[in-house]
Amino acid sequence: MYTSSKPYFYGTGRRKKSVARVRIVPGTGVITINKKDIDEYFGLETLKLIVNQPFGVTGTAGKFDIIANVNGGGLSGQAGAIRHGLARALVQADEANKPALKAAGFLTRDPRMKERKKYGLKGARRAPQFSKR
Repeated sequence: MYTSSKPYFYGTGRRKKSVARVRIVPGTGVITINKKDIDEYFGLETLKLIVNQPFGVTGTAGKFDIIANVNGGGLSGQAGAIRHGLARALVQADEANKPALKAAGFLTRDPRMKERKKYGLKGARRAPQFSKR
């Protein structure tokens, strides 16, 4: 694992109920999520692509190692949270990355959340079954 003496850049990413704390360290492109390798943590290839999208936009693939701690939500939300945190960390690393990441929409926090349940209803909007008699 990395010691705090090495210089690193930090970004917090959120999506739905997931929160990701992402550190990037100059390195060879190793991605560690919750102390596991990305291939071990995310089974689906699409989730790995989502995590790597900011590198493709900025052209920094293989230049940074990622150490991410993520909790809450499901795997898709966690991948989105890591992408958001990674984009923020890349902006911290080099301000020149900001226009490209902003244009791709990676710096915007996805506002879609689970709607809360309301009283008198069975769910957020689901009403009790209607019966005429």
